[in-house]
Amino acid sequence: MNLLLFEPDEIGDDNTVSFQDRRSAHLIGTLGCSPGDTVRAGLINGPSGTGEILAVMGKGKGARVVLRFTAVKEVGREPPIDLILGMVRPIMLKRVLRQVASLGVGEIFLINSNRVEKSFFEASLLQDKQYRAYLLEGLEQARDTRLPHLSVHRRFRPFVEDFIPTIAGKYGQLLVAHPEAGTGVRVAAERAPGARTLLAVGPEGGWIDYEVEKFVSRGFTPVSMGPRVLRTDTAVVALLAQLMVLARGW
Repeated sequence: MNLLLFEPDEIGDDNTVSFQDRRSAHLIGTLGCSPGDTVRAGLINGPSGTGEILAVMGKGKGARVVLRFTAVKEVGREPPIDLILGMVRPIMLKRVLRQVASLGVGEIFLINSNRVEKSFFEASLLQDKQYRAYLLEGLEQARDTRLPHLSVHRRFRPFVEDFIPTIAGKYGQLLVAHPEAGTGVRVAAERAPGARTLLAVGPEGGWIDYEVEKFVSRGFTPVSMGPRVLRTDTAVVALLAQLMVLARGW
């Protein structure tokens, strides 16, 4: 945990925060913090700064910590990349969400496709926003406070035909990852340097030809990183990293 995060409703009028959960256990048990120590802290979707530990009550996993938060830096600008992700196995999705939040994306659209097991959408991870915990872990690692927004879309065709046209106008480039594409990521990115990007990465097994054609019909450019076929969690990280390097001034 490189940044202690807390919810807006956890902070009092006097800027104090009290908590008794995995965060307090980490501060006391792992970092060995005690009253008077200062840690990096931040308000989810708000400023980051420092937290001075005022009191520690109890020991071990049951310890309660009280700290005073001082804001130093306003929330960073919204990342220039949003991600469409074909639904993957819940255990892989946990990894992807941590990594994506660490790298930084604005929005995540989880969608269905031909090669997605329909049971994946019934996973407990998606119930009551349980996935949020994994996004927060990614932010804690990266020392960021801006939480990606995640939405779930269970039907592929309505998402591409009806939903994408409502959001496409805010992007300078639309890219769909496909190993057989003739255009490389660098070539595509250099056509619209610095443009806000919407990237679509397929599920395990990839997009089928029909799905790629549907994306293309809505203005997406198929892009490839080469002939190697990568696991979805690997492809997401590699593609985002390349696009961030290529984005001017990122």
